[in-house]
Amino acid sequence: MIFADQLHEKLKSLEPHITIIQDYWNASNVESHIESLTKQSHDPNLWQTEAGTKILKDLQKLKNINTQYQFIIKSYKDLPELIDLFANDPAEMNKLDKEIGQLNKQVINFKIQLLLNEEYDTSSCFLSINSGAGGTESQDWADMILRMYLRFCEQNKLNVSILECQNGEEAGIKSATLYIQGINAYGLLKSEHGVHRLVRISPFDANKRRHTSFASVTITPELPASEKIEIDPKDLRIDTYRSGGAGGQHVNKTESAVRITHLPTNIVVQCQIERSQIQNRETAMKMLMAKLKQKQLEEDKAKTSVEKKKAEWGSQIRSYILHPYKMVKDHRTEIENFQPELVLDGDLMEFIEKYLVLLAQKK
Repeated sequence: MIFADQLHEKLKSLEPHITIIQDYWNASNVESHIESLTKQSHDPNLWQTEAGTKILKDLQKLKNINTQYQFIIKSYKDLPELIDLFANDPAEMNKLDKEIGQLNKQVINFKIQLLLNEEYDTSSCFLSINSGAGGTESQDWADMILRMYLRFCEQNKLNVSILECQNGEEAGIKSATLYIQGINAYGLLKSEHGVHRLVRISPFDANKRRHTSFASVTITPELPASEKIEIDPKDLRIDTYRSGGAGGQHVNKTESAVRITHLPTNIVVQCQIERSQIQNRETAMKMLMAKLKQKQLEEDKAKTSVEKKKAEWGSQIRSYILHPYKMVKDHRTEIENFQPELVLDGDLMEFIEKYLVLLAQKK
């Protein structure tokens, strides 16, 4: 027999997801948008124009979203009373248990639908990490960030390929580039674009002094085939070199790694994951087109939510403090987490969801 306390507990587990949905709903003003579009839709000549067709399409989409939202919130509010009402009726309790299970799936799917609804959100992406000022300290920090994202991808069933990785002089890495594939890869990780700051007692300082380190993270979506950018071969400088890192003897004997520099913009991409120079070149070109597209978008907008910033004091999006106290703070959303060990082990979803809600407020 299923007890009332068990069902109340299952329902309570939905609370964080419901909170995110309500925060996004309040920030995005969906109902006011519906009201505005409805007034516009009353124009009898609206359907004759392309803009009018878009208005009607957007209105229907928002109405469908509103229907889903109202159903989910009503179900979530009604279920506690129903659980108490039928607490002594095993058959009804079984039905309510199934309803809560169905509601759980609806809530998770609806939350993703709300938060990840922008262009490219469903795309694969490239994630680049570069150590900032600070030498070995920052290179070790960049390596910690690399592990953090590898763990995040593992936990969220995203496939990762390390396209290139340059080891640090004493420890850590100077840079690394990941190719991340999976459902909503770019949508989930776009919040990580920016400078990440670490404060800790240095393991490399014999005097055990506190050090501040920086590393920058760049996220670019992989472009669909229909949006490939035409690049003049004369604008490219292509260099080959011997791969470093894993790969056995092969990478030490052949110059299979590829570095491509786009001369007009000075954008540099490189790939060393494949044994074939041709394959590495193809992957590097995908990365270059993604970065050029992002540059275009940033130039089209005076200022976007994913600004490119120099890796130094004062420009960070998030701070990871391990000494004199423990805390991770996102400077855009003001979210604080007092378990940095879990965050550095890939537990980033709280920061990601709050950032996506913040984006809704800026629309």
